[in-house]
Amino acid sequence: MKRNFSLWLGLLAFALLPVFAQTPAAPKGATGKIHGHVSNPTGAAESGGLVILSTDGGHSAKYTFEVTTNGDYAGEAAPGTYTLVYRQKDTPADKMVDFFEGVKVVADQNVVQDVDMSRKDYVDKLPAEQQKQLEELKKKNSEVMKANEIIKGLNNDIITANQDFKEAESARATAIKTLGASASPADIEGKVAEIKTAKYTEAETIMLRDTQAKPDASVLFAVLGQAQLGLRKYDESEAAYKKTLEIEAASKKPSLSAQGAANAGLGEIYARTGKVAEANASYDAAAKINPTAAALYLKNEAIIFTQVGNTDAAAAAADEAIKADPTQPLPYYLKGQGLIGKATVDEKTHLIVLPPDCAEAYQKYLQLAPTGQYAADVKGILQQAGQKVDTNYKAPKK
Repeated sequence: MKRNFSLWLGLLAFALLPVFAQTPAAPKGATGKIHGHVSNPTGAAESGGLVILSTDGGHSAKYTFEVTTNGDYAGEAAPGTYTLVYRQKDTPADKMVDFFEGVKVVADQNVVQDVDMSRKDYVDKLPAEQQKQLEELKKKNSEVMKANEIIKGLNNDIITANQDFKEAESARATAIKTLGASASPADIEGKVAEIKTAKYTEAETIMLRDTQAKPDASVLFAVLGQAQLGLRKYDESEAAYKKTLEIEAASKKPSLSAQGAANAGLGEIYARTGKVAEANASYDAAAKINPTAAALYLKNEAIIFTQVGNTDAAAAAADEAIKADPTQPLPYYLKGQGLIGKATVDEKTHLIVLPPDCAEAYQKYLQLAPTGQYAADVKGILQQAGQKVDTNYKAPKK
């Protein structure tokens, strides 16, 4: 929009001025500084061109200063009174886009002289058609600026919501720090619930407002779904995530991360409400749509199934997470935990008999995380099963 405006503006160049007065002589070697900002009739910065100081009405340049892409110029000149001329790069040498007479440069001072082509006396000189175009441009610019302010506010709200989610995730540490390590488990759990509810409620409130303000932004519904999931409002969360996917399906520039997050969110809802097949399908869809985050989605699936006590689904999800990224230790631990429920006890040796693949999963966890969070537990299980703990373990070929 600015570039097009500059093209027709350049055609409306004024003829050079006649010479009215010569610049008085200045002390030898004395200089003064001058700087300013150049803006076109829309009020936007001119991204280039030349500002010259002339002593003959603009016919020749005594001093020339480049205008930056931000519309600024600066330089030094001998003290005196000049005609300041602005030319675009394509302005003919015998024409000028704008000018100011009687610009005084004073020794050892920094003079400010802006070139503001949105001023009334400049705009009034434009032909009626160009004035009409200018008003239309100003209206469009105003609408764009208003839209940009809205987007800025929405982005700030997303940042706030993400901070709420982060603080909700660290609620236990906050509760212990607030109540002290000697607090009863019941008090700590109560404080954790209080923190999480407050944080997820704040995020939900913000996103309910924002999704009404901009109902075509899929990311807002994805964040809303996350907040409502945290509050265990499963029906509302499901609706928000489905709305995310609906908007994405109609988008000319679909967001893989938004689609992945929505499908993974639906997967968690279904996992927590006992819909295993639907959960698997949603997590698989998330991994397929956004493959760069596939390992994360599938690991989270295994975690959620572990949390709800569905050991078979947890082991199966952990297997898929391992396929997506075999270098992550946690899925191996989750797989072992999912399988160990099928362990038996040898009546003669009284050792635990681990089901197939369970020991291998635990050994692989120790290989990848020998001092990890669950290392001690895993070593204890393996020892009870009469297994040698080997942090260099390699699974046998099948």
